[in-house]
Amino acid sequence: MHKGKLKLKFLGCLVGTASGDALGARREGRGMSRSEDIVSLAEKLEQLIYTDDTHMTIGIAESLIESKGFNGEHMAQTFIKNYEAEPWRGYGPGPPRIFGMIKSGEAWYSAANRLYRGGSFGNGSAMRVAPVGLLYSRNLEKLREIAYQSSSITHSHELGKEGAALQACAVALALNTPSDEDIDREAFLFKLQNFIQNQLYKEKVAQIRELLGGQDEAKVVAVLGNGIEAPRSVPTAIYCFLRQPQSYEDAVIYAISLGGDTDTIAAMAGAISGAHLGIEAIPSEWRAKLENREYIEALAENLATLANNVNVE
Repeated sequence: MHKGKLKLKFLGCLVGTASGDALGARREGRGMSRSEDIVSLAEKLEQLIYTDDTHMTIGIAESLIESKGFNGEHMAQTFIKNYEAEPWRGYGPGPPRIFGMIKSGEAWYSAANRLYRGGSFGNGSAMRVAPVGLLYSRNLEKLREIAYQSSSITHSHELGKEGAALQACAVALALNTPSDEDIDREAFLFKLQNFIQNQLYKEKVAQIRELLGGQDEAKVVAVLGNGIEAPRSVPTAIYCFLRQPQSYEDAVIYAISLGGDTDTIAAMAGAISGAHLGIEAIPSEWRAKLENREYIEALAENLATLANNVNVE
């Protein structure tokens, strides 16, 4: 793919994450809503302010760029530095406690296990993993390895790590499909099925296929979920993208309309859609309102340069 087009896709992915997160944050924890109400909300907001989803995505991008790849200690310290600078971003109770343990001397790869027996399987590592999907899109086994490792800083349960890997893989597949080509949904889901190793996620991917022909939001929520657990949100985000693969706006608005953990599901759907369609597919008025957009765009450009110049295959 031409470097210019690839850069637009990197930009679309990171700005798409932040835009979906920021808009979804205004509906987090609520029930299902009408699409037209979400469109009206987007028009009324003077600024799109993102949450910890984007804040930690920024941290992953920063660490990958500075380390020229994955460095667990560096990434953990980047998370800690960013959290301490802006602790009001809406972090859940777990990560700050883990950050405190790491500051007290616990290794970056073992603190999460000490906090939760068996580790957390929330969607906190999947929501932030998009830069991993971008950087390692040409080697899915390496992508899996880095997704697992980046997840284990805060979410060390198999379902947490596998959820992050599934989201990163979806971003990679979307990135590697030219934006002017339609997504072959069957082929996309087939590749995800072959990639994923956990049986629960295999079943969820199969359910995405079954649901794509319908329009019942309540059934989507009942089958795929809209919660904070990775298995009840990552497949939902992928479904939202595949339901509207040629419209970033429609994919994100639909994700928010499902209710529940709207900021995270919209962030993940926005990451996949943005990686496929590129930044120009994101409504210009959303981009204009997005806080810190220029810095996020600079990170995306630097990440694209790294992907072109460093052997990450």
